[in-house]
Amino acid sequence: MRIHHVDCASLCPAARRAINGEGSLLERGTMPAHCLIVETKTHGVVVVDTGFGRADAADPDGRFGRLYCQLVGVRRHRPVTLLSHLRRLGLSPEDVRHIIVTHLDVDHAGALPDFPHAIVHVHQAELEAAQHPTWRERSRYSQHHWAHGPRWQRYDAEGEPWRGFPAVRQLVGLPPEFLCLPLPGHSRGHWLVVVESAEGPLVHCGDAYFHRGTVEGTPVPWGIPPFEALIASDRRRLAGNHERLRELARSGQGIRLFSAHDPVELQRLAAASP
Repeated sequence: MRIHHVDCASLCPAARRAINGEGSLLERGTMPAHCLIVETKTHGVVVVDTGFGRADAADPDGRFGRLYCQLVGVRRHRPVTLLSHLRRLGLSPEDVRHIIVTHLDVDHAGALPDFPHAIVHVHQAELEAAQHPTWRERSRYSQHHWAHGPRWQRYDAEGEPWRGFPAVRQLVGLPPEFLCLPLPGHSRGHWLVVVESAEGPLVHCGDAYFHRGTVEGTPVPWGIPPFEALIASDRRRLAGNHERLRELARSGQGIRLFSAHDPVELQRLAAASP
């Protein structure tokens, strides 16, 4: 199994100091969309989250609206899509047989249309939220991203726990090295994706937290907590979720947690990858 850590959005949100904890409020910050490309021996390429797709990158204003693009700083004219990363690695879109999404926000599921043949693994509650959003949820999902009719594989039953977390095991068509840990709060059906690698478990935490300080117990930039609360589907769960993730990070056993949007975590893991 070979794992690649890639950025499939390269967002530049306003107010760098508030988001990244350094620089000026007048500077643009750095916020990746951390995705995994996992080459397996017998199950093809497995992708965890997709970032933005080709159509999103070509016309972000048309897809998401000018206000959203201004606030989050969607970069144009930069080839950061999942497709471009695959080509750089000598892989083709057809090699991607499975996609596991932590949730279906636009910056996590935007490239689903680029892989219409792939099986998309998703929590049932998340798919229901995306396809039938409440008025608060409408801005986080884009119906463009599943208008092609993805090959959904839905889950709502939990199996044997993993490190104290309820777990969805035996993902259909995937080896046992992949499992998911439901952790709603950021969205209705948000879950963590675990990849059991030779170096120990990798835990893609999606948007369960946004800054490494949350799990490391170090200071978190002042703009992060209100941002997390603003976009959460259930704000009451956030503090409890963060504490559970801190406990998991402290448990050792080679477990490596990472957020979808922390640039330092992405740099560390990409540098350590073989």
